Amino acid sequence: MSVYIVGAIVPIVFTLLLRNTKNVKKRGVPVDAGGDPGYTIRNSRFPSPVETAWEGVSTLAELFEQACKEHYDKPLLGTRKEISREVEVTDDGRSFEKLHMGDYEWLTYGKAFESVCNFASGLVHLGHGKEERVAIFADTREEWFLALQACFRRNVTVVTIYASLGEEALCHSLNETEVTTVICGNKELKKLVNISGQLDTVKRVICMDDEIPTSASGRWTITSFADVERIGRENTIAADLPLSADVAVIMYTSGSTGLPKGVMMTHGNVLATVSAVMTIVPGLGSKDVYLAYLPLAHILELAAENLIPAVGGIIGYGTPLTLTDTSSKIKAGTKGDATVLSPTVMAAVPAILDRVRDGVRKKVDAKGGLAKKLFDLAYARRLSAINGSWFGAWGLEKFLWDVIVFKKVRAILGGRIRFLLSGGAPLSADTQRFINICLGAPIGQGYGLTETCAGATFSEVDDTSVGRVGSPLPCSFVKLIDWPEGGYLISDSPMPRGEIVVGGPSVTLGYFKNEEKTKEVYKVDERGMRWFYTGDIGQFHPDGCLEIIDRKKDIVKLQHGEYVSLGKVEAALSVSPYVDNIMLHADPFHSYCVALVVASQPAVEEWASKRGVAFTDFADLCEKEETIKEVHSSLVQVAKKSRLEKFEIPAKIKLLSTPWTPESGLVTAALKIKREAIRKAFSEDLANFYAS
Repeated sequence: MSVYIVGAIVPIVFTLLLRNTKNVKKRGVPVDAGGDPGYTIRNSRFPSPVETAWEGVSTLAELFEQACKEHYDKPLLGTRKEISREVEVTDDGRSFEKLHMGDYEWLTYGKAFESVCNFASGLVHLGHGKEERVAIFADTREEWFLALQACFRRNVTVVTIYASLGEEALCHSLNETEVTTVICGNKELKKLVNISGQLDTVKRVICMDDEIPTSASGRWTITSFADVERIGRENTIAADLPLSADVAVIMYTSGSTGLPKGVMMTHGNVLATVSAVMTIVPGLGSKDVYLAYLPLAHILELAAENLIPAVGGIIGYGTPLTLTDTSSKIKAGTKGDATVLSPTVMAAVPAILDRVRDGVRKKVDAKGGLAKKLFDLAYARRLSAINGSWFGAWGLEKFLWDVIVFKKVRAILGGRIRFLLSGGAPLSADTQRFINICLGAPIGQGYGLTETCAGATFSEVDDTSVGRVGSPLPCSFVKLIDWPEGGYLISDSPMPRGEIVVGGPSVTLGYFKNEEKTKEVYKVDERGMRWFYTGDIGQFHPDGCLEIIDRKKDIVKLQHGEYVSLGKVEAALSVSPYVDNIMLHADPFHSYCVALVVASQPAVEEWASKRGVAFTDFADLCEKEETIKEVHSSLVQVAKKSRLEKFEIPAKIKLLSTPWTPESGLVTAALKIKREAIRKAFSEDLANFYAS
């Protein structure tokens, strides 16, 4: 009998010990820093900020050249060729373009370097001067990366512009930086034609596609990407390599609060982030395959695509609309990018991961019966284990659940993912756990900004906690300073709280032609370290990991004095299965919040079908009183689960049937909501909330 008692007690003791020790590891430690007084943490493994991980390498141009010489014959860049394109028309008359894509065709490191050198020479022969700037205005693709590296070899500053940017912001970005050469795709060239009369300095356009719109002829000198390479191959010019302090990129922010600002990044800035991330991702090396589909105009993707070649990895290009077998542009019965490529490493924004989670849950719920019961049981058992319980699924049981249940889920992203990097916005705890379990891969959740070259914090692979963004990257010091007006102090108990300030070699020079704004948020301390004041509010846990808890600009004081953090509430409510997107609105002259909710069509229509609610189309369903009540009830439940205060829960909601997209101007290319644009677009609805 005693054997059975011991067998029951031992797991309990181990579980208690694990829970009592899981936060003992110090991931970040206090450090003495200059500048404004505050509470500063550094990475526990690096006493001073890392600038480069490669001896003798101080620029991105040197890093790429070294990688190409080291892995000359190995594949580097892969692109899928289009087999066919057709338009499908649904029963209700809507038309959708569907693509049948082939296998990846590869460019080796050696051929890629040759292409870069040729393009760099061709650029000079077209008449582009060293002091002039090039803009790359296109979706993420092989030519984007090659053009970037070619510009680096000539020490030409690249202005990066989101392909989804509106005409006003596009004009502003090109004119402010006095760009003379624009490198773009066929689609983007058509946009340029529309605003050609408003562009002051553009002289030449290089089109990544061979087909050039006839409407573009005569406006500028237009050359195809292939022709620039050919010209350079026939007229070779030696490289004019940059220094670490030279500006590599002027990266325009996605403009969530107005016209975009151009952030000036030096080679040293980006190299510091690339070097730091390399130390965080476990075993990153030549066997890794990276699926590139996020905008290269975003620092997260640009840093990732400079890192992968540096370790000898492979980059395969895709798009968000062709990512999986069920993506909206993939023809039924054909394969998505992830299935064909089978990547081992991916970067993602929370919105993409939320869609993966919702898609899996929808399929599981649709199957029902034994399949759903098995999935729910497997998920519960693994969740228990990840949360530290020895009574959860470990060892052989974990292996069996992986084979029986989760193998099919992992096949969605190719079946070989071993590490996911999430950034750009907060990742919900629910989605983080779901991806951990179903994909069987850790998620490194990062926190950073364009102004810090994405450098700030990053969660380590063995940190299974949720809701935090990790300890400082090896290239960064992260400081909290008092914000008395908001009630956040570094003396707060049990954890120091305050505005997040990031220092180190990844902190950029400032905003292009905007000295006033630069002086407002950038400072150099007495020791020469550059700091960026983020406006985000955070708190440090005892192990040195950061948690984002608020944002200075998103706080609204209600009529009776309560403070509401819009971003925090939105992040909590977005977990509801009925929510595709949400914007909370608070008015200082009223005592309650309201919300605009973009409804998740699959989830809401499934609920309507089960309840027997009749509707003519999705817009009609979103107008129905019973639908609004159901979604609002779900929001209230989620809010209570997240322990939101009563005044933080929206008292009224408006259901919207049309998704917010970058093209609509209501979200950024990184899928962050553009609060002012949404308020303006739905001003009448917001006014009606308080009128009734």
